[in-house]
Amino acid sequence: MDKTLILNRLKKAKKITSDTQFAKILGIKPSTLSSWKQRNSIDFEKIFANCEEISIDWLLTGEGNMLKNSNNPPQKAINVAPDDTPTSTNDVKKVTLPLIPIDAIAGVPSGDFTGVTFAMCDQYTIPEFAARGAEFLIRVSGSSMYPKYSNGDILACKRINDIIFFQWGKVYVIDSSQGSLVKRIFEDKTNPDNIICVSDNKENYPPFTLPKSDIRSLSLVIGVIRLE
Repeated sequence: MDKTLILNRLKKAKKITSDTQFAKILGIKPSTLSSWKQRNSIDFEKIFANCEEISIDWLLTGEGNMLKNSNNPPQKAINVAPDDTPTSTNDVKKVTLPLIPIDAIAGVPSGDFTGVTFAMCDQYTIPEFAARGAEFLIRVSGSSMYPKYSNGDILACKRINDIIFFQWGKVYVIDSSQGSLVKRIFEDKTNPDNIICVSDNKENYPPFTLPKSDIRSLSLVIGVIRLE
């Protein structure tokens, strides 16, 4: 993906000619904008946070409407939930979360594994997690994320369907050819095609890079169950 093309498209949409003014609108320094262009790398989270009126699909593809809801009259903002997302307290209480029987490795990468379907898993009802959009549970194995997460903790996770940008510093469950990993994710400033996987227990588990192309699925950790 040509990130420079996306920047030029956004700059034109904002009717801006000055890079200094453009950087100010994006909430970054001009030197940061220059670095993005040189490395063909963009902090999409920063762009979307400061250009909320711009359609993501148009920005990435150049197709469709430039502005969100440009064909519709102004309305009050509402939250529209997907068909499988609870919309009431009673619905939340009915949602069950599958506990995937594959330990997420919170340590060194493990070998490859065969996937399982949610229907094959034990199901649990946890309204607090369902209300926050959790879709499955997975148990932690290892101590690399200690003290944030301990061996045996159960994590509630929300799948990220469109991997467009990352929330740097957040904890994710990553399904890759190296296994299922629980790590904080950071930007690899030397190579935009990689991410850096970081453990909280840095003394015993050094960071390592992972190609974005090796990410089969990505899920954000939104909660934890821990026994004392």
